[in-house]
Amino acid sequence: MRSRSLLWSFNYAIEGIVYALRTQRNMRLHLVIAVLALIAAVVFRIERLELVMVLFAISLVFVAELANTAVEAAVDLATEVLDPLAKIAKDVAAGAVFVAAINAVVVGYLVFFGDLTRSTARVFTRVQTTPIHLTVIALALTALVVLGAKALTRGGTYLHGGWPSGHTALATATATAIGYVTGSPTITVLGLFLALLVAQSRVESEAHTVAQVVLGGVVGFLVTTLVFQGFPQLFRVLVR
Repeated sequence: MRSRSLLWSFNYAIEGIVYALRTQRNMRLHLVIAVLALIAAVVFRIERLELVMVLFAISLVFVAELANTAVEAAVDLATEVLDPLAKIAKDVAAGAVFVAAINAVVVGYLVFFGDLTRSTARVFTRVQTTPIHLTVIALALTALVVLGAKALTRGGTYLHGGWPSGHTALATATATAIGYVTGSPTITVLGLFLALLVAQSRVESEAHTVAQVVLGGVVGFLVTTLVFQGFPQLFRVLVR
């Protein structure tokens, strides 16, 4: 019975984490940032002590957000009217999350500052030698392809609805262009994560379906890849 109770306690804990991820947008954002931080830790090969600092900062933010979710649920259960004490409880819980997040930012700065400074210097050097015309052409062509597709399908407007998602297409095109310009896998992944967040926001706002944002991402990636790799002669003419 004791082992079964222990097993069920683990199950309840996991259910609580899953609930927070499903219902709390900030919890999902914390998860994305944590994944990026761990990817950066692998890319930059940080020391063991630095890794401990990063893991502790991530855990602290998660614990604070889970506690905040629990406080909000308990307060909502206890009162159905606007109560000053209920507001204080929620504000204090949110403050705990804010403090944990600031701590995580400080830890990230201390751990990654040196590596990011060197990487940023290399990126800026490469950007200076890469024609900006390519990115502008890629974004313009992506916008035209999206407009043409929406005109053919006769669904939605450029800013809302229809095939494909224009926001997702432009966000993915921008991320892909950043990848080609910088040549940095880390920065490319960061750009694609931001494009993914744009796609998620379009689905959550019910402006687009999942299929529409996926098609938008494919359009943005393919058009940008075609611009950066398919027309070298045109690029030389533009750079002159």
